[in-house]
Amino acid sequence: MKHAYLILAHNEFPILERLVKALDDPRNDIYIHVDRKTSVLPELKTAHAGLSILSDRIDVRWGDVSVVEAEFLLFEWAAKNGGYTYYHLLSGVDMPLKSQDEIHAFCDKQQGKEFIGFSKGDINAQIERKVQRYHLFPRDFRDHKGFFGFSRRLLRYVYLRLQDLFGMKRNQHIEFKKGTQWVSVTHDFVTYILSEKAKVLHTYKNTFCSDEIFIQTLCWHSPFRDSVYDLNNEGNGCMRMIRWKANQIWDWENKDFDILMASDALFVRKFNSRNLEIVDKLLNKVTGS
Repeated sequence: MKHAYLILAHNEFPILERLVKALDDPRNDIYIHVDRKTSVLPELKTAHAGLSILSDRIDVRWGDVSVVEAEFLLFEWAAKNGGYTYYHLLSGVDMPLKSQDEIHAFCDKQQGKEFIGFSKGDINAQIERKVQRYHLFPRDFRDHKGFFGFSRRLLRYVYLRLQDLFGMKRNQHIEFKKGTQWVSVTHDFVTYILSEKAKVLHTYKNTFCSDEIFIQTLCWHSPFRDSVYDLNNEGNGCMRMIRWKANQIWDWENKDFDILMASDALFVRKFNSRNLEIVDKLLNKVTGS
């Protein structure tokens, strides 16, 4: 049974090169979307896995629905090339924590389970701010340069405050869920996601960080909810080890290798090129080299 690895990348290509090596197995096909703003594409190759670097690339902007559009592009490219048993969505700065033998054996044992993480606790304020308000200039959430960037931020803030003052809410008829965007899902669920593409892109236009919300919300309101591996623990639900501090994802460092080795997760995010030693140790561990 073959797996598809779907990778969103835009920088830190030394990590991406090691990730591809870790996934290079005849049971896998690898699909990579590199942000259109990246002018020089990485030189990648595999000896065993199929490898496709998408020629149709999207200008991905943080917090914008363009992140969701890039995910759809990856799902579409993979789905049209064959019905994979599992589709693993990763970033280009992630790594597997287990060998391909272990990952395939685990997925075979849990066949039909959807590995999607759902946030616990009170998420109402986040949902209201992110997807029940209309956000101006969503492609420029991180544009802080010069007067034009400042003026956009000011207009966005003022319009959000007006919506708060007048109690304006959009998408009130939808019960939203959220969690990490990084998932491992079955072909049947991918088919369902793709069937909802037009509705998703319409619903999440001019929202904020919808990549953390749309898959969880689709799953919650579908029969696939009953197949989620763990609805009560976000990390275990998606089988990913992610370190959060002060509501931000922190990179793993060279000193953290033993912590990662103690994890039961399949994948870990995220790394940087300043700490390649731990990435190389992980690569050697999962490939047996």
